[in-house]
Amino acid sequence: MRLNMDGARTRYRVSLTFLALIASTLVATSMAAPVRADAVSATVARASPEWLRDAVIYEVFPRAFSKEGNFGGVTAQLDRLKDLGVTVVWLMPIHPVGRLKAKGTIGSPYAVRDYDAIDPAYGTADDLKRLVAAAHQRDMKVFIDIVANHTAWDSVLIGKHPDWYTHDASGKIIPPNPDWVDVADLDYSKPALRSYMTAMLVRWLRDYGLDGFRCDYAAGVPRDFWESARAELDRVRPGVVLLAEADDPALLQRAFEIDYAWDFYHAVSEAIAGQVPASQVRAVWEKAAASYPRGALRLRFSDNHDQLRATGQFGLPAALAASALMYTLDGVPLLYNGMEVGDNTESAAPALFERVPIEWNMAERRPPVGAYYRALAQLRRAHPALTRGAVQWLPNGDERRVLSFERAGADETLVVVVNLSSQPYAGVVNAGQGQYRDITPEWRKAALPAGNKPAAAGARDLSAMALDPWDFRVFRRVTP
Repeated sequence: MRLNMDGARTRYRVSLTFLALIASTLVATSMAAPVRADAVSATVARASPEWLRDAVIYEVFPRAFSKEGNFGGVTAQLDRLKDLGVTVVWLMPIHPVGRLKAKGTIGSPYAVRDYDAIDPAYGTADDLKRLVAAAHQRDMKVFIDIVANHTAWDSVLIGKHPDWYTHDASGKIIPPNPDWVDVADLDYSKPALRSYMTAMLVRWLRDYGLDGFRCDYAAGVPRDFWESARAELDRVRPGVVLLAEADDPALLQRAFEIDYAWDFYHAVSEAIAGQVPASQVRAVWEKAAASYPRGALRLRFSDNHDQLRATGQFGLPAALAASALMYTLDGVPLLYNGMEVGDNTESAAPALFERVPIEWNMAERRPPVGAYYRALAQLRRAHPALTRGAVQWLPNGDERRVLSFERAGADETLVVVVNLSSQPYAGVVNAGQGQYRDITPEWRKAALPAGNKPAAAGARDLSAMALDPWDFRVFRRVTP
């Protein structure tokens, strides 16, 4: 989805202004005792497969991902992605790109010309099947992107079925909104369109052995379509996963397993930029927990193809701090195209419309960022409390800059503390009684400005905490 950035930021800024009032109250009272923020929604989320809860998703833009810019270039890097801890490879749209009214010299992959075809620049059907088979051999899953809300203006569907599109009062086909001039809006009041789209999804699932779909602008398509299509997909491949690019709690009841935590992303970005206190992140999380179905999974991300690179906006250390939060809070973390080398090539315009390859040589010029992400993934695998444990936010001595929370699982309790600022922190974390052992992953000092100190060997309480700028710590409660 290509966001109207001005409109989107305005909407989030309004909501965050309201949440600031909530956050200020939390800051004033939070040192009294830990506050549990469990979801209180009466509904229950659609059950998710266990592998999804354990997942690390990697978003691939094949055009930019490799020198070849095709499926083969992705297949060749599967071993590296697996070593990074990736378990799901999500391919951005792989269909032919429309040329009529296209943006840039190549056009956006989200302006699909033919849902039933593969972009010849990416390869053949056999090339895609080889990629999927190679991923499955490595115990990795593959999702493809589905753009169901709109098509390119030279889509094969416009020529055959112009009545499947939304028209204005004069009978002219229109885009979904005025900013998306390169695409035409589909009209889901037409039963024939619904039948076609469902059959198309079934064909991709059946013919290529895919494990899921990332559904672009899912809220722009009627929920009852997703629910009916879901039933057909389950008949073909039980356990298929649908990821909604949306933040609509109702979508997670029957159709989707996971959606985007958009409000959370914006709160983290604004906290890192110093525009709101870190406690705002907690307030946004609590608001979602209260409104989403119980057991809902959210995609946690600090970068994706719609947003400016975190490294470009905030600098590498701040981007790494955001990633530490995404990997240790509830939900499923996302890596996007080159994050693991600190790439700061912009991921939105113009990269969506041009060929702008990842600067893989960043790995030589940047700190060992890959080691950082490998360590985070290993931490998640080693401690199920990070993938299944309940979240309890903990007070600390400076909630303007620092987040602290507990992840309590069946067999262990962890405490995570993240400094979302460029200033060091020395103070208390109110984790209650108990002794804790520092299990923070070690990596080269160059990963963070002041270096990450080695984990302490002995157990300790958390009455005195020290964090470097943009640093984080993970502690495991020691059984008395």
